[in-house]
Amino acid sequence: MIGRDFRFTRWLRQQLTQLLDRLPEGSEPGSAKGGEAELVRRQYLESEQRFRALLESLPKVAVQGYDHNRRVIYWNDASTRLYGYSADEAQGHLLEDLIIPAPMREGVIQAHRDWMVQGKEIPAEEIELRHSSGELVPVFSHHVMLNEHTADPLMFCVDVDLSDQKRAHRELDFATRFDRLTHLLNRHSFEEQLDLALAQCRCQAGSLVLVYLDVDHFVEINDALGYEQGDQLLVELARRLNRDRRATDILSRVSGDEFVIAFPGIHDSDDIPRLVRKMEEVMRAPFLLEERRCKLSACLGVAIFPGNGETAGELIRNADVAKNRAKLAGQGQVIYFNQELHDELLHQHRLSDRLERAVEAGELVLHYQPQVSAISGRVENLEALLRWIPAEGPPVSPAEFIPLAERSELIHRIGDWVLEESCRQRAEWRAAGLALERIDINFSGRQIKRPGIFEHFEACVERHGLGPRDIGIELTENVLIEADDDILAGLRRLHHRGFRIAIDDFGTGYSSLSYLKHFPVTALKIDRTFVRDAPNQPEDRAIMEATVFIGHRLGLEVVAEGVESREQLELVREMRCDLIQGFYFFRPMAAPNIERLLAGMVAGSGSSELSS
Repeated sequence: MIGRDFRFTRWLRQQLTQLLDRLPEGSEPGSAKGGEAELVRRQYLESEQRFRALLESLPKVAVQGYDHNRRVIYWNDASTRLYGYSADEAQGHLLEDLIIPAPMREGVIQAHRDWMVQGKEIPAEEIELRHSSGELVPVFSHHVMLNEHTADPLMFCVDVDLSDQKRAHRELDFATRFDRLTHLLNRHSFEEQLDLALAQCRCQAGSLVLVYLDVDHFVEINDALGYEQGDQLLVELARRLNRDRRATDILSRVSGDEFVIAFPGIHDSDDIPRLVRKMEEVMRAPFLLEERRCKLSACLGVAIFPGNGETAGELIRNADVAKNRAKLAGQGQVIYFNQELHDELLHQHRLSDRLERAVEAGELVLHYQPQVSAISGRVENLEALLRWIPAEGPPVSPAEFIPLAERSELIHRIGDWVLEESCRQRAEWRAAGLALERIDINFSGRQIKRPGIFEHFEACVERHGLGPRDIGIELTENVLIEADDDILAGLRRLHHRGFRIAIDDFGTGYSSLSYLKHFPVTALKIDRTFVRDAPNQPEDRAIMEATVFIGHRLGLEVVAEGVESREQLELVREMRCDLIQGFYFFRPMAAPNIERLLAGMVAGSGSSELSS
């Protein structure tokens, strides 16, 4: 752009020079004799008119002419638009009184004098000149001196308005350094400033605290309130975080609902928890959206310089690790980074890679744990339980690898395999004439959110020639509470078709019995923690008794999980639980052992006592 402007001013100088060259030396227009003079005068006027028309047609090229005293002799319309003075207002006034800012005046006067006396040209450059309102206007200014060796030199200034370019540069600079929504630093700019703060901390032997904040369940907030309301929440949160921070604190929005703030210059370790509490307090007051009060919580991950990292990247990464662990612990949690977290993260990463290979290699198997009738002692149902038995090394606990699978798309591949294998095994045992009611399969929250999951479930059951009495599903309370209308509609369809739907680990989630009337369930499985503690804890015993009573009044089957002792057995029988599941009778077993059990070749450890 500036290169083109420079070429234009060079061309302009040529045009002006040619215009004056057409006059006979030492004369003015109209001074020639006879026909020659008239011809020159006409040519001059025509050329001047064309040239003036050209200058007036350039909307963003301001051209001004000044005499040897720097008084205006020419002022085009673009100059009026650029500087606010009309041609009549500018005519005869000094250059420095019109558009030169006060700090530049002496320099401009001297530069003009040097050009006229010494022939020292004024260089073309980007400068800021003064508008009639007093505001500064960015321009690219080029000067042309005509008749510079005569008694009446003329100076023409050609100023190109750079306002749009400067505005575009500012917008580009803002876009590359700041978050568009909250106007906080973006991640890249935050890291740059954080590295500078860390360098200063090293010089002053100080510490720095980095807090990584992640709003809990923000996706659900967006879904419920809409993205516009969600954006307003983020803007208000950014305002709160920014409101009380010190001048040295650094704040950034690093992604959708994640913020980081650095507190440099910490010299007292007792200040660290105070700063973290300050971040927590930001979330306590409700957020007001169009007269609606919205309560937010956030998980915080904390990393401290120099112990948890030497560079900005390391500190952010480690605070992120701590934040992710806080989210696993539940909403509103705070976790401080330590080396054990890093080692565990590395272990989980490697385990996740192994798990993906294990799926391909067929290292996953199903074991089955019987559910025994509290009255007859007969094995009625089986719960399918996933096991990982590597080709090399010891088995991996489901408590370790299933959460890994649930945090990735791998859970869907594994879930499809569990469903297919359970249906295949149930069909095989039915064909063999083995006495068995049903195999129950566990579904995670992420699985049931998968579009078409229930249609896929029904299709698999039917493909193996099975019906609703052959295969059931188990869901935790939390999965049901968080289910949307589509998921509940799918569950109701299965319920109406006669499929068994059990709430697993009942009492460990939201634990509201009133939810039972809203959910399409057929059974409750009382969590093992109540069964374990009920013999010695009256509170747990009361909860179990209430659960059994209400479950039966609602027509639900009640299963006691985790029965491991005779005392627990007698208690659940006294409470009239329908089914019993636990190590007192059977541990989870591989399919061949289940076949021998169902064929009457294997007896459980407590089966004789149960039937007595």
